[in-house]
Amino acid sequence: MKKWVFSRKQYVCIGAVIASFFSVFAGFVLFHANHKPHHLILYGNVDVRLVDIGFRVPGLVNALFFEEGDKVPKGALMATLDRTPYDDEVNRAKAYVEAVKVKLDNAEVLLKRRLELISVGGVSQEDLDDVKTRRDTLKADLLQAEAQLRIAMDNLSYTNAYAPTDGVILTRVREPGTALQAHSPVLTLSVSSPVWVRAYVNEPHLGEIYYGMSAKVYTDYKKGVAYTGKIGFISPIAEFTPKTVETTELRTDLVYRLRVYVDNPDQGLVQGMPVTVKLKLKKEAQENR
Repeated sequence: MKKWVFSRKQYVCIGAVIASFFSVFAGFVLFHANHKPHHLILYGNVDVRLVDIGFRVPGLVNALFFEEGDKVPKGALMATLDRTPYDDEVNRAKAYVEAVKVKLDNAEVLLKRRLELISVGGVSQEDLDDVKTRRDTLKADLLQAEAQLRIAMDNLSYTNAYAPTDGVILTRVREPGTALQAHSPVLTLSVSSPVWVRAYVNEPHLGEIYYGMSAKVYTDYKKGVAYTGKIGFISPIAEFTPKTVETTELRTDLVYRLRVYVDNPDQGLVQGMPVTVKLKLKKEAQENR
């Protein structure tokens, strides 16, 4: 069997080749270690949030002031009920309050007279006690009457439905003349402010994000234009795979829902719109991965 015999020069050349190989390999590893991505890219949608507009009291729909697709500012009057029966309730409650006040005034006068006579024996102690009881009872009746008046006035105010926030009318559920039960919806409002983006992050990147982390949100139709926002919610519950799965291979498939609160000064973010979320990663977070 022939043996390979290398000269000193050949050994030096082989060593140089091996050293060069390891040098290139180490440089490759070092390059990638120092050039990890500085941003995390996520994909999501602008959340669709709806509010059913109705009344806290039953009644007959009197008017609806918006159509489907209309933009509605916060505090706008959206719909009204027939207020006639509630006006009558308020008037009756006011009259009852006044009647109790008159009776209470008379009882106070009568009690004053009895107190003047008790010292000279003009009335018995029992008669004085009865007058005091009558006065105290009327005081309680007045408190009850005033409470009933406040309830009647509240019910009257509930015949008006106002927009709780800025939004767009998505559905007009009822029409004027419809008899409604309390809390039945008449309009569905799509909330336009504040804007929330729903996105998902996989389990390996979960440790790189945190509450209050700044974010840039991009749309397909406004290339290069970024909306600023921040992470306001990170779900503690994994989705799409059972949360009890613990194997290393399947843990990478776990995703967690995020909510990003976004400024929308030009109203360019529309509910349901697909968006791209860009998160700037901290250097120390990358080094600890």
